[in-house]
Amino acid sequence: TMSKGVQFLLRKNQIDLIAGFGRLVAPGRLDVEGTEYEADHIILATGARPREMPFMPVDGEHVITSKQALTLDRLPGEMIVVGSGAIGSEFAWFYASLGVKVTVIEYMPRMMPLEDEEVSKAMERAFRKLRASVLTGTTVKAVRVNGEGRCEVEIEGRKGAETLSADIVLSAVGIKSNIEGIGLEELGIKTERDKVIVDKQYRTNVPGIYAIGDIVPGPALAHVASAEALCCVNAICGLHSEPVDYTTIPSCVFTSPEVASVGMTERQVKEMGIDYKVGRFPFTASGKATAAGDRDGFVKLIFDQNDKLLGAHLVGANVTEMLAEPTLAKSLGATVQQIAHTIHAHPTMNEGVMEAAEVALGAAIHV
Repeated sequence: TMSKGVQFLLRKNQIDLIAGFGRLVAPGRLDVEGTEYEADHIILATGARPREMPFMPVDGEHVITSKQALTLDRLPGEMIVVGSGAIGSEFAWFYASLGVKVTVIEYMPRMMPLEDEEVSKAMERAFRKLRASVLTGTTVKAVRVNGEGRCEVEIEGRKGAETLSADIVLSAVGIKSNIEGIGLEELGIKTERDKVIVDKQYRTNVPGIYAIGDIVPGPALAHVASAEALCCVNAICGLHSEPVDYTTIPSCVFTSPEVASVGMTERQVKEMGIDYKVGRFPFTASGKATAAGDRDGFVKLIFDQNDKLLGAHLVGANVTEMLAEPTLAKSLGATVQQIAHTIHAHPTMNEGVMEAAEVALGAAIHV
């Protein structure tokens, strides 16, 4: 449905859609299935695909990626999910909530390693409630399918080496940019670690060729790609082009409870030697959360010594919808006083942002 909506918008705006594999053949020239096209400006936006690891070969049936996880024709009895980033956590929660025995394996010391540590701990508790196992600090050595069609996964973790068994293994170990075979090498377009190198207006080192989205450095998120595209096109059209602020990128994980974050984690603030203070508000104290029967989670706000918002980390029901306020606050340089003194409707989950800011007002500075 959404795809058809986008196609309608393309037609409405008189944009030609040419189906086929495109390849750069020269600056300003593109070959699509044997037909050449010319343009003054070419934007590469070829996206990414699930990354495959040599020790975990994907066959699409026993060892799968997120693509096959959306279209399984049966519910497995047991599933092992390798990786606990957004994709791994979302599918692990989804299948565990359907009654599948799920084990999540994470190489890093904690689940959802890019999130704030308090968020990671809260989500590990949430997964335990679902009776899903989470093995952190664990390495997957090999995955193979035995004669009975079962997946055997060799791991090494805190208990040493062992072999786990499951009906299906979901590989969620990241993404790989789609940059092969599109003419980058022939034109001398610079890349680094499978990413196209661009400037703040997404120009490559070859005049007239630009790149945005998952194939350039930065968070691989749809809303980031949209922001990069607007910046790039505005620059091409000679309009004012505000650079994308990568310090204020909202991030959402659609588990239950949900996870939403923007800005720096507490660990990052500490590592940068910034004096800071923290305000926390648990949803156990929220009238709306209590009435709804969904009291898991919290709001955590981090402010610098000048009372500017550095980061916001939320766990709970519908917190992905609440994230816009702290994202806007950080973008505008809002202070703890401004957030705390903004009247929030009662009873709402969003009061948690105001309450956390009020806690931060009286909090001691961490030096």
